[in-house]
Amino acid sequence: MPLSKVKAFLDSHQTKYVLISHSKAYTAQGIAAISHISGRELAKTVIVKLDGDLAMAVLPASFQVDLEALREATGVGLAELATEREFKRHFPDCETGAMPPFGNLYGIPVYVDTTLTEDREIAFNAGSHYELIKMAYADFEHLVKPEVMQFSSAHMAHALV
Repeated sequence: MPLSKVKAFLDSHQTKYVLISHSKAYTAQGIAAISHISGRELAKTVIVKLDGDLAMAVLPASFQVDLEALREATGVGLAELATEREFKRHFPDCETGAMPPFGNLYGIPVYVDTTLTEDREIAFNAGSHYELIKMAYADFEHLVKPEVMQFSSAHMAHALV
């Protein structure tokens, strides 16, 4: 069961969380809608490559990763989206695209967009396309110790130039 690794980690740290089951959904916005969680409170995990090394960019579902801002914030030369082929094997216990933002469990650095830190609680995929975990942001930050920086933009803000 995909949830077991994250659940065991949270349980071992006596962390309070809620498990939310929902009908199968593949997009962060779709999950937000069916689970009645705002797109700002639902965290999505985007796997990126920073100078060729995998990393997790975690941001609100209603936002998108600004790769140039991420590159500048991390000080790397190149920031790009990782392909499924490049990251799938690193998450053998997760459905592709449903990785929880716990890079510390997978040996991958985690970068959280500052907009998520404004939420008292966050929810995120629990390793499958039908389970979410909702927990206090402060507990998430304490357990994962992500680097917090600004690298997102609202979907509506992106216009073709």
